[in-house]
Amino acid sequence: MGPRVGESVCIVIVNYRTAHLCIDCLRSLEAQLPAVPRLHAILVDNASGDGSLEKLAQTIEQEGWRDWASLLPLERNGGFAFGNNAALSNALQATAPADYFLLLNPDTVVRHGAVPALVEFMNSHPGAGVAGSRLEDAQGTTESSAHGAPSPLGELVSGARLQLLSRALRRYDVTPPPQAAAHLCDWVSGASFMVRRRVFEDIGLLDEGYFLYFEEVDFCARARKAGWEVWFVPQSRVVHFEGASTGIHDTAQRRPPYWYESRRRYFVKHFGVLGLLAADACWASGRASFALRRRLGLASVGKEREPRGYARDLLWGDLRSLFSGKPWS
Repeated sequence: MGPRVGESVCIVIVNYRTAHLCIDCLRSLEAQLPAVPRLHAILVDNASGDGSLEKLAQTIEQEGWRDWASLLPLERNGGFAFGNNAALSNALQATAPADYFLLLNPDTVVRHGAVPALVEFMNSHPGAGVAGSRLEDAQGTTESSAHGAPSPLGELVSGARLQLLSRALRRYDVTPPPQAAAHLCDWVSGASFMVRRRVFEDIGLLDEGYFLYFEEVDFCARARKAGWEVWFVPQSRVVHFEGASTGIHDTAQRRPPYWYESRRRYFVKHFGVLGLLAADACWASGRASFALRRRLGLASVGKEREPRGYARDLLWGDLRSLFSGKPWS
């Protein structure tokens, strides 16, 4: 197993009607205990109402996990940030709070040595405030989990799908190709990312204004603004059954309204209302150029399909919110 990690680690998993996934995740965490004996997992139930709480409690008892795993039932489903914050606020107020906090999706299974790899990296990089795992599917194919910050020019790159433009504006590419070595990035996927306790002390908890999506993007932006580094650590490997916890298995299916609301909140918060309008204008112009090139036979759709109704949901949703004054609330 390698050297034992002496630092304490608090792992937070937010469940909403995914008890079977949480159990698999906990079982994979049990294998990390020999290397991280001071590990404690808090399983938050966001008012699932489907028997999840009872099933999880029964499994923890039957498997003998009570020494290192506990349940925190909540009265309502306030979203991903809300669920994580409920556990984090309690854990941070403990007599001896953990050194590191790992936020982990329920639809994940940690590979051998994944948790100690993050701890050892944080120990050897005192400027690292956030460290994200390498995410892969069940076949071991690497997912994109180290990203650039969203920006209006990044929206132009996304909409245009033009290699020449992507190369010219590569610093604004939100999802660059995965790299094999550890490296700095703007943000890492919230499916598995470790946070140093001092970061929470410096900038606070997750923004509960995000119901789901963009909360980790926002948190990493705030951490970097406070002087902390964000790192991608591929030595920590985590299997991510993407979409299993949200029900969004096909990237081309229609996105839920809260995805657009979270995007809108991020851009208004970090770029202002004019920044949101600029992002939408950049995306729309890039998308129009892509549509023209495709009509002329100069562009192919490619493997990534656009979510159904994306243009209408994005542009009309933002305009409607501007007319209602919602971005200012």
